[in-house]
Amino acid sequence: MSTKPTLLILAAGMGSRYGGLKQLDPMGPNGETVLDYSVFDALRAGFGKVVFVIRRDFEEEFKTKVGSRFDKHIPVEYAFQSITDLPEGFTVPEGRVKPWGTTHAVLAAEEQVKEPFAMINADDFYGQDAFAKLAANLATLKPVDGRKHYSLVGFQLKNTLSDHGSVARGVCTSHEGKLTSVTEMTKIVKTDSGARNEEDPDNHIELTGHELVSMNFWGFTPDVFPQLREAFINFLKKEGTSQKSECYVPKEVDLFIKQGTADVEVLQTSSSWFGVTYPEDKEIVVASIKKLTDAGEYPAPLWG
Repeated sequence: MSTKPTLLILAAGMGSRYGGLKQLDPMGPNGETVLDYSVFDALRAGFGKVVFVIRRDFEEEFKTKVGSRFDKHIPVEYAFQSITDLPEGFTVPEGRVKPWGTTHAVLAAEEQVKEPFAMINADDFYGQDAFAKLAANLATLKPVDGRKHYSLVGFQLKNTLSDHGSVARGVCTSHEGKLTSVTEMTKIVKTDSGARNEEDPDNHIELTGHELVSMNFWGFTPDVFPQLREAFINFLKKEGTSQKSECYVPKEVDLFIKQGTADVEVLQTSSSWFGVTYPEDKEIVVASIKKLTDAGEYPAPLWG
């Protein structure tokens, strides 16, 4: 088993709000995708392998346009998320087309990931310092007092909002550097005073914008797979007949914390997050990457 951590990239999403496969959309000055920068930052932080979770229907396009960029730099493997890949005894309800969420996506990569690993979204830019902090932390992750030990790189909510529509975020609380809760809020909109969660039309939740949020930048060991597998089975028992329900990693980690089966260290980073949820967000991301490139933080072209 490699002593270097693995980067697990969740890239199976359809990008429905964005209107296409945003994972393949060029953002850098030489046509680089956001994914390119994540892999580049992971490589210089000491990661030893990249595993992409994708869908079979865009496998060829993804490998040609994205995966092939990295073959000469770092080992690349693929796992496939399929809506029909369910534990024994469960079936896809008639009419359901929506995938089962991030927990299901991570479980799709269990055979490929045998090392401590970072889990990230394909369409989020996390930054060099964030990868360096998590890589250093992954080398320390060991069970403590019978609990699994994981980590999370947190970002301020106000720096993760879109001017063009709502976003979904895992809003976190912490105490003495340990995560105490994650609340998944799926319709957060930017306001003059901060933000507001509007998923419940009868009970809006006002937010300051200074809250710590999960952008799905987690540090795990392979111990998480049996925990997530059990969590996914419990989810299917409760919500498996739904057309749109999803099993989210932050929600399950929140449950692990409450059950006392895992501790999660919150890592602070000087990196700025940015990402694309809506087409109008692209301009900001392109400008942000150009600024970092002009400052010498990234070469251009990225891969020489």
